[in-house]
Amino acid sequence: MTRELTLDDLVRAGIAVAAGLLAALALRMLLRWLGRKAELTRWRGDDVIVDALRMVVPLAAVAGGVASAAAALPLTRTVQHTVNQVLTVLLIFAATVSVARVVAGLVQSVTQSRSGVAGSATIFMNITRILVLAIGFLVALQTLGISIAPLLTALGVGGLAVALALQDTLANLFAGIHILASKTVQPGDYIRLSSGEEGYVEDINWRQTTVRELSNNLVVIPNGQLAKTNMTNYMRPEQKLTVLVQVGVSYDSDLEHVERVTTEVVAETMKEITGAVPEHEPAVRFHTFGDSRIGFTVILGVGEFSDQYRIKHEFIKRLHRRYREEGIRIPSPARTVALQQGSVVIPQQRGTENTEPSEMTATRPV
Repeated sequence: MTRELTLDDLVRAGIAVAAGLLAALALRMLLRWLGRKAELTRWRGDDVIVDALRMVVPLAAVAGGVASAAAALPLTRTVQHTVNQVLTVLLIFAATVSVARVVAGLVQSVTQSRSGVAGSATIFMNITRILVLAIGFLVALQTLGISIAPLLTALGVGGLAVALALQDTLANLFAGIHILASKTVQPGDYIRLSSGEEGYVEDINWRQTTVRELSNNLVVIPNGQLAKTNMTNYMRPEQKLTVLVQVGVSYDSDLEHVERVTTEVVAETMKEITGAVPEHEPAVRFHTFGDSRIGFTVILGVGEFSDQYRIKHEFIKRLHRRYREEGIRIPSPARTVALQQGSVVIPQQRGTENTEPSEMTATRPV
């Protein structure tokens, strides 16, 4: 100490600390009020910013009061410098954590707004959070007077060895970044891989992609494998898609009548079933003279991939009922079975609906 500690010094120090605590309390109440106002806005970024400031701003007020108290006391230069360094490191730590929260929250907000789903791509959040924390750590070391140049050199050499040891992990990391940056797959998309896995993309993190099947089971796919496999994305370039339903009618049907009735059923289904596309133009395309029927394709419009099962279900029920009302016959398949035993050949044919069984004949060599 440069001089003796007096009662006035303690009073001034106490006032400084009390002022810092009161300022922290007032700022916390102000931020709580701002948080309620931020909840009323549509942008989620202001909620993230206010939530992060709730920790660093009151702490900065308390640190300012403690620093003022230390300045009012007759401390030596060494002690004063140590106190200032400790307070500075605490503020850097709090600011770093707050900035990491803000950046990660803003990244999450951006990914949600672009993909339009509740899930988020945590890979970007984790990377940004780690980068901000690493920068804050280096700044704290520099503030304490520790040179970071040797540390960076050691990290560069050690990073090369780590990269060689973690080739698969790094491959998955960069594959995940490439997938998201190229917008090939986003959380919420419905995808199908050439290996057979399909479902909604729940999340893409630093190592793997999680896919939720329609049965609610989760399939975990490494990012490297996802980047190399053939994949169909049913959400891009748009969610709306068309599905094909194969139908067949008997040869004695009036095709003009069949087309008109089928078109009416399609239009009715598109307007009344949830998930269908009301503005979809009904389309019927005849394409095949089959063994027992004339085949044609009905094109339906659906708003999203999983809606097709419900829409096809309702369409087939309505079409079958309407065909029965209109007298349009859907023939059962016919096949010829040849039975051979020794020198006896018996051709057999199963008749179509509403027809008599074909005559069975047997031939023997003369």
